[in-house]
Amino acid sequence: MQVYLVGGAVRDRLLGRPVTERDWVVVGARPEDLERQGYVPVGREFPVFLHPETHEEYALARLERKTAPGYRGFVTEFSPAVTLEEDLRRRDLTVNAMAENLGGEIIDPYGGRRDLEARLLRHVSTAFVEDPVRVLRVARFAARYAALGFRVAEETLELMRRMSESGELDALVPERVWQETERALAESRPEIFFETLRACGALAVIFPELAALYGVPQPATWHPEIDTGVHVMLALRWAADAGLATAVRFAVLTHDLGKARTPPEQWPSHHGHEEAGVPMIAALCARLRIPTAYRDLAGLTARYHAQVHRAQQLRPGTILKLLEATDAFRRPDRFDELLAACEADACGRAGLAGQPYPQADYLRRARAAGAAVTLTSAERQGLAGPAVGERMRAKRLEALQSLCAPQAD
Repeated sequence: MQVYLVGGAVRDRLLGRPVTERDWVVVGARPEDLERQGYVPVGREFPVFLHPETHEEYALARLERKTAPGYRGFVTEFSPAVTLEEDLRRRDLTVNAMAENLGGEIIDPYGGRRDLEARLLRHVSTAFVEDPVRVLRVARFAARYAALGFRVAEETLELMRRMSESGELDALVPERVWQETERALAESRPEIFFETLRACGALAVIFPELAALYGVPQPATWHPEIDTGVHVMLALRWAADAGLATAVRFAVLTHDLGKARTPPEQWPSHHGHEEAGVPMIAALCARLRIPTAYRDLAGLTARYHAQVHRAQQLRPGTILKLLEATDAFRRPDRFDELLAACEADACGRAGLAGQPYPQADYLRRARAAGAAVTLTSAERQGLAGPAVGERMRAKRLEALQSLCAPQAD
């Protein structure tokens, strides 16, 4: 029985990056051999075991044979005769197909170390096309390692194009698409994930709402980059650079979906795109089974981002309606996330990444002023039911009138 460290732990150690988890492959063993040593079986589709002390995953070396469409359409074969090289060959990228023995020696039969040095994400073999999840994984790795200068090898991108054109991506299940997308949104360069999918034609298959934004013009006065798809990617990069939460990044990604619904004869104006985008976000989230918290924040951002941008020109009554509509008094943390998404939208424009965004602080002060309002016992006297809320609203409006004087354009 021989044990090897494999995959991401080897890759990241060679790159000088922190290793957060370790996976092992066992060659020359049967399941009962590991069980006798106290390993705990956990794999349902193929033999995977937890180490009795470290609880790290140990998998028996295996082969995979494609039998049906999709990433579940595989038959797994394992036996003590499967070699390390055969196990590594079934992996997606050469940089993920390296192993390290217990003596620290690197086993690299497919040139992963060479591709690390060349900063290339390259497929191991043509079996790459058998698993549609690999298109998403490559795009996610591109987002993770873009800051280190990595790019997808052209021959791998070509395989991804073939997969997009063949219909193989139709076999992707919603949960797996969202799992990879959520992880990609958390990377340092999440926009590279979507740009990579677009480069191979997968964006139009998996996220047609986003693909439709490219080529849709916006007024150059407000959007020097003009193209809506380009703007969304700039905004997403700004959100990542600012360290915003993944849910906020998703809201930034989807805030302008409604612009794809604008008739071309109305371009570059997009009147009503805010409201038009809300049902599109709901449909996207339903299709990919995206969590409710993501959907709700994204919907609020789409609906109200234009109002937030114009906050300093709004009347106090309009500001109060905005605060109420966004549930800002009861959910101040989500309101802050909405403001952060709007700031990313404003700063995600060509040449404007460093501009100030005073609207956020302005609306935070307005929310704080409204939240500080209370009714005294005397003011509550004789009031019941809706009348209490009406009196509270009147006092909040008075507080906002003292604080918020609309400024001229």
